[in-house]
Order: sequence, then structure tokens, then C-alpha cells
Amino acid sequence: MRVDHASPRCRSAFFRLACLLLGTVFAASNAAGDHPHHPAGEVKPAPGYAELPYPSPDPGSYTLPIVRAAGDGAVREDTGQATSLHALFNDRLVVLGFIFTHCADPNGCPLASFVMRQIGRRVAEHPALRHKVRLISLSFDPIRDTPARLAAYATSFRAGPVDWRFVTTDTERDLAPILGAYGQSLLKDREGGAFSHQLRVFLIDEKRNIRNEYSTAFLHADTVIADLTTLTRAAPVASATACLPPLLGAGDDKQGYDQKTYRTHSRALETRCGAHLDLAAQLHSLPLGLPPLPLSTSELPNLAQVNLGRRLFFERRLSHNNTLSCASCHVPDQGFTHHEVATPVGMEGRTVKRNAPSLYNVVFQTSLFHDSREVRLEQQVWSPLLAFNEMANPSIGYVLEKLRDLEDYAEAFDTIFPSGLTQETLGAALAAYQRGLVSGNSAFDRWHFGGEASAVSADVKRGFDLFTGKAGCSGCHRVGDTHALFTDHNLHNTGIGYARSMGKTLPIAVMPTAIMPTAIMPITIMVGPGTTLAIDAGAAAASSEAPANDLGRYEVTLKPADRWKYRTPILRNVALSAPYMHDGSLPTLNDVLAFYNAGGIQNEGLDARLKPLHLSAIEVNDLLEFLKSLTGDNIDVLTRDAFAQPIGDNSATGLP
Repeated sequence: MRVDHASPRCRSAFFRLACLLLGTVFAASNAAGDHPHHPAGEVKPAPGYAELPYPSPDPGSYTLPIVRAAGDGAVREDTGQATSLHALFNDRLVVLGFIFTHCADPNGCPLASFVMRQIGRRVAEHPALRHKVRLISLSFDPIRDTPARLAAYATSFRAGPVDWRFVTTDTERDLAPILGAYGQSLLKDREGGAFSHQLRVFLIDEKRNIRNEYSTAFLHADTVIADLTTLTRAAPVASATACLPPLLGAGDDKQGYDQKTYRTHSRALETRCGAHLDLAAQLHSLPLGLPPLPLSTSELPNLAQVNLGRRLFFERRLSHNNTLSCASCHVPDQGFTHHEVATPVGMEGRTVKRNAPSLYNVVFQTSLFHDSREVRLEQQVWSPLLAFNEMANPSIGYVLEKLRDLEDYAEAFDTIFPSGLTQETLGAALAAYQRGLVSGNSAFDRWHFGGEASAVSADVKRGFDLFTGKAGCSGCHRVGDTHALFTDHNLHNTGIGYARSMGKTLPIAVMPTAIMPTAIMPITIMVGPGTTLAIDAGAAAASSEAPANDLGRYEVTLKPADRWKYRTPILRNVALSAPYMHDGSLPTLNDVLAFYNAGGIQNEGLDARLKPLHLSAIEVNDLLEFLKSLTGDNIDVLTRDAFAQPIGDNSATGLP
């Protein structure tokens, strides 16, 4: 189809430019032998080429909430200057579009460049925007779109006092994490000649937050100018460093809940703010105290994989009824475990029999789950996805097909993984995010491994002496000469699982409440501040799910010697990962120390190292202070990184 430049649609100067551009695109396509995405006869010009068919919104009459943090990456300008996206943003309002110079679809890259030219002209005439806005066009094709070719392309669009940068990357490898960070899919034909992609243009504020995304149907200069003006009138968005510190814990420890005058002291959700962290980069420069990674360089995840994995981690639609995500049990501001319940609650309220282990430093684990039944994170993720009492999906294929039907997940996987969306790559993406949750450089590390004498108090030092001496904790929670994970990666019987299975009773001072025998008497349940109900124990038992038996490692190996053995946890950030033990039956670290001080629970398979320790109250306190000193110095930023990720939308399902 040839565009009729004399048609009524093309009579105004604005439309003549649009139609001329369309004609140029088709001519260039025919000359170069490129293949448009659609036959020319089927192309209908996008709304961005015409006058907006409705009034644009009044600037400042609406708000633009933060979508997510804008990604960074190494790029090269058309001048040849190497830089980064964040450096180019330079505290400006930014309109960022992805293009490639040989694009033959008039409603693709040429549309983005056409609309951005209109935006540039109007920004140059707008007093409030003239020195605040920067346009950036980033090429999808670093192979052909060299800086010189981009410079030639830019001359067709960039004119006058317009701050418009055209950039590319040195390699496709450099491009991949940028595409992943912005959710941009890209498919090539078999010859690599033509690309297929979804047009997206991003509006980014001065704090490097994405505030709007425009597709082909909504990209128009009027709309973008209204949005830019709105951002100049809005109150400044607080940066992550100005946020209130994340509440690490349930947010409300319910102190005084037994009184009718109780008032919650949990923090309002509006005080939360997030800022994405380059978790992939963390793996290349580990904090003090951590061992070398058990991964080769080729196995390290890149930023695009981490960003996709983070998105999946918070995706509720990964569960069968669209209500649970991985983060429902591994809550970021609760140590990536769940403080409020001994064991998580699965789909439709089903009981999960084991505590959710913390995910900090999971990259160093040699085995996974409390019974060590898996050894690779890529495989581990499928157990909760398919477990009937967790996310309850009926099959692997069901999960993959469901993801393929959700927004642009299939395109994202095609962009980031050569094999696209598969059982292996879904596991790899989720594993990539979890591997980035490394945390070290604790006060203990700075003292013990860094030689900073004042980093910890005297009671911490005494506690460490007890940990490696009289208390014997380091027999299982190992400490190396240059690093420490505080685990032997082995499994041990402490008696907790035995007592639960056998219904054994112990002195109340050391007995976990979860394994106390049911009394034949009314039980009291608190149903509100200062309000309780007495319920018959038999009636309560009849209406409740019976506790599941748990034989630990035996359930994997079927070896009698493995009964009630569970994996030694990593103790880093242990002060943030309550409740404790495989069943979450010990609510606090004080309870844990009391349990081990009493020598565990006697049974035939009890680990020989467990015996009464006869620690004084002062010694127990010193051990407690030592354990608190193992909290890494980056917990706040890891939590804010999680806060920056939107929860997977399930609006299409009608569920909350």
C-alpha cells in the first residue's frame, strides 16, 4: 500500500509529516528488502500519528504512581561515548523508547521516533519542561546499529534544541539485562534479519522510577506532555534513603493484646518504599564473612534473570487459585520466613507441616528443605508449586501453560533464555532471584574477620567463646578461618521431631508449646483485644486438622537411622528468622537457648553432642547477644528491593 499524501487525513502539516514518514518507511522497507510485521495493505496508522480523538487530561488533575524502579545498563551514545542509562538519566524526567533503525513496521519503531520528535518540539517550547526533560532512544540491535549508524538515523528526527540521546550497546550480551529490566521482549527470525517486539515507551522520573508505560495504542505526544507536566507539579517522591526503615518482623508483636485498650503499633503501608538493587552484581562482590560462591562464572545469574525471578517470586498467579506467591511464606520484612505462624498456611488454609526456612544466603546451601531432599534451587521451586497443601498446581505443564497466557511472560522468557519458557528456565529464574539474597558484613564479621575491635561488645565476644567452647554450638554450626556460614550442611536429631511424633511431655520451661499434649479440658482462645472464648478441647480438635506426623530425613531415605533428623540451618541473620526449629515450635531465640541448655530431648537417635550445658543466665545472655551480632548490614536494602516489586496482579480473576 502506498500512502496517499493528498488524502484528507494528510492535509494538515501534522498529518503530512505523519504520512510522509509512513511513506518513507514503506519505501525504505521495499528498497532494503526488509519484511514488515504485517503486509503493508493491513497497516492502520497508530493513534500517535493523528490528532488525539479525545481531550488530553488536564496536567496535575491526576497522579502517576510509581510502577517500578527503572533499570540500568552499559550503553554507548551515537558519539561513541561509553556511559550507562542511569548516568544519562542525570536526575531528569526521561522518555525512553526502544527502537532499531531497520524496523519496517510503521506502528513500531518509526511511531516511537515520530512521537518523540513531537514531544521534543513541544518540550523545547514549554518553560516548565525545557531544561528538565531528556529523550532517549535505545537500539534493540547492537550488531547493525553502531554509533555511526545511529548518528545518521538521528539526523532524520533530532532537530533544534532537543535533548535527545540515541544509544546502543556494545554487544547483545550487554543488551539482554536491560531488556529484562524493562520487560521488553525481542524475537528474531531465523536469519536474524527482522525483529519482532512489543512497542513500549517509558516515562521515568528524576528518582529513576518508571511512572508510565505507553504501548502502540496509547503513545501520543499530547498524553506524554500532560504526564510530564503532571510530574513537574507533583510533590517530590521520596528516595529510598529517605524512607522510614523497614519494620523487620511482623510489624506488630501484639504486646498488650490481652487488654481491651490495645492499639496496634504496626506501620502504615504508605510508609513503605522500595528501590531495586542489582542483586546479580552482589554475587560478583560478596560481603565480608561469606565463603566463595559454589558456582562457576557461567552459572552466575545476570540482571535480567534476577529481575524476572523477582517478579515471579511475588506472582500470586503461580498458585492454583491465584492467591499465594512464594513471598506469602517467605516474607521479605520477616527475614524471608514467616514470623506470625509456626508453619505456613497453604492454599485454602491447608496446613504445611514445616517452618518456612529463611532464604538469606540460600545460594550457599548444599541441600534444600529441612530434610535435604533437593540439592539445586532450580529443582526445589517445583515442590511448593505442586504440593497440594502449598500452591496446589496440578502439574508442571499446567503451570507453564498458565504463565504463557499471562501478559508477556512468554516473551520475557524468550528474550532472557534461549530455550524460552520451560520447566528448567522457570526454576532458573526463581533461583536467580533467591541466589541474589546474599547478606554478610555483620558486626561479628567486621570484628572476627575484619579485625575491627570495636565492632562488637564484650558480651558478644564472650558469647562467641561460649559458642565455640563450653556450649559446643560450633560442632554443627561451623566457623572457618576466613568465613563462616555457621552450618555443617548435615542433618541431626535434636529430639524435637521425636517428641512431636511420640507425644512425649517435658518440663514446661523447655517444652515447645506446639508439642504439648492436648488437655482434656476447655481451651481458651483470644479472639480480640482482651476478649477470649472458652472452647471444649474435643470440639476444637474435631474441627481442626490433625497435626501431620513428621519423620524427617527418614521420609527421603527410608533408613531407620535417619528418623527425626533435620538439616542444620545457617545462623546468619538468625535474629530475624523466628520462629525456630523445623516445625517452628520455638518462638524465640531465648526458647532455643533454653532447649539446648537442657540437652535436647532424649531418644534413641539423639545426636551424641547434645547434653545439658549448665549455662548460667549470664552465659545464655552472652550467647544471645552473639547470635544477634550475626545480622548482615544490607538487610534494609534487600527488604526495600523486595518492596519495589509489585505483587502479581490477579484482577482478571476477580480475586482481591
